[in-house]
Amino acid sequence: MTSSTFSSDDTRHMARAIQIARQGLFTTHPNPRVGCVIVKNDDVIGEGWHKVAGQGHAEVNALAQAGGEAKGATAYVTLEPCSHFGRTPPCSQALIDAGISRVISAMEDPNPKVSGNGHRMLMAQGIEVSCGLLNEDAKQLNPGFIKRMTSQAPWVRVKSAMSVDGRTAMASGESQWITGPSARQDVQRLRARSEAIITGVQSVVIDDPSLTVRIEGLDPEQQPLRVVLDSQLRMPVSAKMLGLPGKTLVVCAVQHPERQQALEIAGAEVLCLPGSRINGEIYPKVDLAALLSELASREVNEVLVETGATTAGAFMQQGLVDEWVLYMAPTLMGSDARPVLSMPGINTMGDKIPLTMTQVTQIGGDLRITYAAPSAKA
Repeated sequence: MTSSTFSSDDTRHMARAIQIARQGLFTTHPNPRVGCVIVKNDDVIGEGWHKVAGQGHAEVNALAQAGGEAKGATAYVTLEPCSHFGRTPPCSQALIDAGISRVISAMEDPNPKVSGNGHRMLMAQGIEVSCGLLNEDAKQLNPGFIKRMTSQAPWVRVKSAMSVDGRTAMASGESQWITGPSARQDVQRLRARSEAIITGVQSVVIDDPSLTVRIEGLDPEQQPLRVVLDSQLRMPVSAKMLGLPGKTLVVCAVQHPERQQALEIAGAEVLCLPGSRINGEIYPKVDLAALLSELASREVNEVLVETGATTAGAFMQQGLVDEWVLYMAPTLMGSDARPVLSMPGINTMGDKIPLTMTQVTQIGGDLRITYAAPSAKA
């Protein structure tokens, strides 16, 4: 593989490949979002992006557009072309068969089934291969896929909405609505890019949420897995989400056969995981790390934690959060209202959890502040 210096044209074409890959943000899971641009004699002759798992990958779609002109062309791909048979044939072979003479990848595929094999397959056929152009931008397309392939855990994104004084619900539990309609629609996009949404049973009891994606143009039947943390199986069989499209997984830590059967009849899947181990003791609460491992085994790349202060705080304190998306409304709710995170045991400045602010965006009348959590476990 060459380590050539990339030209400004190379950078421009890869930037375009990354741009079109984003069109698959809501639809490719569990596969990665990938874009491809094919260029010959400085002209773009083919573009493609991966749309839905089981259908053509980005390279195949771009080659279909390029046709016979692809011979001798350069392919810019945001992720190393695959080299194995999955739901579709290997893209490396498709590029070879089309007569592509040069392939530039933004990054190597973290999937152990590929991980350099695609590049080696191309080079064995005399194709010039370079890798690393706009690498960091390409990684941002697929944080969950990368983490699942390298750490066997999904990317965890916690979403919270609060007032300026850091409150997320009134003392009574009333919380609708803190933020405006634009921020709430933005949350729909966070849901749409996630394969699973985690909430706590108390949120279900109080708010009876749907936890569905409502975005125009998306298939209403294609919904993220709804995951309810319910240690004692208190989930009401009348919960609204049980009658909606998509699947609901209720996760408990204590066996209750009768309640489990009732929930399964109502349409839920019930999973009992071992209780949490704290200082050597087992407590009847769902082991969050074990849950994330289970979700990764189900090909979940990105998780959205959309719940109350206690559960969100537990994820944060256990170092399981990769990203915290905080919507802040220009309002005050008072000192009696509930805090945005409940994290007992932080008593000194030495106990505080550092965060890194990565983005601030105004959404309607609210602010969306995104933080990276350096305490997140790799």
